[in-house]
Amino acid sequence: MSALAIITARGGSKRIPRKNIRPFLGKPILLYSIEAALQAGIFDEVMVSTDDPEIAELAKGAGASVPFLRSAQTANDYASTDDVIREVLECYRAAGREFDTFCCIYPTAPFITPKKLCTAMELLKNAESVMPVTTFPYPVLRSLAVDENGHIGYKWPQYATARSQDLETLYHDCGQFYACRTEAFFREGTTDTPGMVPLVLPELEVQDIDTEEDWAIAEVKYQKMMEKK
Repeated sequence: MSALAIITARGGSKRIPRKNIRPFLGKPILLYSIEAALQAGIFDEVMVSTDDPEIAELAKGAGASVPFLRSAQTANDYASTDDVIREVLECYRAAGREFDTFCCIYPTAPFITPKKLCTAMELLKNAESVMPVTTFPYPVLRSLAVDENGHIGYKWPQYATARSQDLETLYHDCGQFYACRTEAFFREGTTDTPGMVPLVLPELEVQDIDTEEDWAIAEVKYQKMMEKK
């Protein structure tokens, strides 16, 4: 099956300016995603979807393709990842190229490795889509909530005295990449298809990067991940 790697890297970023090309441990963070996709050796094309000429030049210098720039409609703060994917696939289709599968990779995900991408695409052979997930660091069913009077209490009191090991294991999206069959994406309009399967990753290798504090934590985690390997 033909496969496309789509790395989403628009120029605008409010909380961390120029986040997608900011140096992460000495190297523009976008390059971690590009290098992982290229080194995986499983994609027919590795492309970067961007509206920013500087990002486009950096991506091409790293070996990725930038066959077209992102439209204004998918470069604003309200466009979803699914909107970007749809635009990319439709642009390729208009140019006479179609892919059976794709992997949408975020540009601020240095924890992605070629092995993880290969594993996800292998899982995709028997699934409609794949999402990397990790467990919550604390049992979600024992969460606390503040009521209208400003008092705090258990959201689900029935689990207040339950042992952690007796509670259902719950997961959250790692926010790193999504692998999906193209047919399933166009049918559902999203990578969150009914036939989605998880790729479970350790918490050490997962970190959202939305604030300066997140960035600092991610660098520490990344270094620990490298030491472990």
